[in-house]
Amino acid sequence: MGRIFGTDGARGVANTEISCTLAMDIARAAAMVVSQKKHIEHPTFLVGSDTRISRHMLIGAISAGLCSVGANVVVLGVVPTPAVAYLVKEMGADGAFMLSASHNSYEFNGIKIFGSDGFKLTDEEEFAIEEIVLDHVLPFDVKWSEHIGVITEDFAAVNRYVDHIVATVEGRDLSGQKVLVDCANGSASRTAAAIFAKLGADVTIINDQPNGININAGCGSTHIGELGRLVKEQGFDLGVAFDGDADRCLAVDQDGQLVDGDKLIAIFSLHMKEQGQLLEDSAVVTVMSNMGFFQFCKEHKIKAETTKVGDRYVLERMREKGYRIGGEQSGHIIFQQYMTTGDGQLTAVQLLDLLKMKQLPLKEAASVMQVYPQVLVNVRADKEMKKQLQVDEGVQKELKKWEQILGDNGRILLRPSGTEPLIRVMVEGKEEQLIHEAANAIAQSITERLAY
Repeated sequence: MGRIFGTDGARGVANTEISCTLAMDIARAAAMVVSQKKHIEHPTFLVGSDTRISRHMLIGAISAGLCSVGANVVVLGVVPTPAVAYLVKEMGADGAFMLSASHNSYEFNGIKIFGSDGFKLTDEEEFAIEEIVLDHVLPFDVKWSEHIGVITEDFAAVNRYVDHIVATVEGRDLSGQKVLVDCANGSASRTAAAIFAKLGADVTIINDQPNGININAGCGSTHIGELGRLVKEQGFDLGVAFDGDADRCLAVDQDGQLVDGDKLIAIFSLHMKEQGQLLEDSAVVTVMSNMGFFQFCKEHKIKAETTKVGDRYVLERMREKGYRIGGEQSGHIIFQQYMTTGDGQLTAVQLLDLLKMKQLPLKEAASVMQVYPQVLVNVRADKEMKKQLQVDEGVQKELKKWEQILGDNGRILLRPSGTEPLIRVMVEGKEEQLIHEAANAIAQSITERLAY
């Protein structure tokens, strides 16, 4: 992780950690990096956002920063993150900003930056921006007179993204499945109704009335229990839930049981293998994926490639090897033939299409993978605690102790979050009581040894 950018852009509390000044400086530096790379004086950037209340303030700061160094701005309004990734290439822009803190609550916001190819900036490009902003290796290239950039608005551009998602299933009719869709009062509130209507799906949409502060509030992919309850009580065939910027999708079956990202990737990769579309019979996941996914791969002769946590790292491996499917347990799922980043609505459409094609209920489709019991304990942690995690002897001693106890019947992963002030303790294995004991003991050790 860099000094500004984490695993998914820059993120923090709006107007404090993500201040207007920082947003403006990041925009200026990004425009300078792009201008130098592409040898153009007036690059064009798209700017989109999710629904949180700080979006207006930060759109203004980003746009002002870009214009001040001669870049032109096209404001897209409220759009999903994958829409920005798609439109930057579709519209021939030189880069794009998405303002979103994804699954976090409304007081947070974040800055994600995409290149002209629709992919998130590389670590090297982010480092170059950090050098300009933090180390002042170059002065800001402020323009004057007629060289200042201009701002335009194109709120209809998102319709091109909607049409692209619909086209991925070649316009097939998705009727016949009764689906409940949770938009998390976020970006999908702008697009979900149009996507599913164009495909003829029998969809009921909830949590699509954003007010700036209700994004992810008791709804969406991070609060999926309520969706499960409604699906079961009201007789839906399945439900899907997105996060605040609609780059994640999780599902529930007719019994209200969770079908997470690991299970969705299992469903898709097996189907693609059966269709002869799974390149080298491989799927890409992160080290956080459930042990059950790796067992599924072993049983179906599918190769599971693993990366560190972050959909950007999954995508890097997919691009390197040409793989077509990959993602995270959290619901970031990437279909590389259609999109350059995780896309929740694309995932939902692909899932409905697969279920209709196979004439399967989601519960049966998801049964291809057994989920091993998994416990995740979050420990509040500042940057110094995160740094000490891997070197503190007491923590490492406690970790090794529990690794020996679990043996081949479990595993432990300690990971500093790249987007939140947390250290995550993940333990999984066959014995649920034992993994709870292990997770709590290790979390307590971290708190006792590292907290000040």
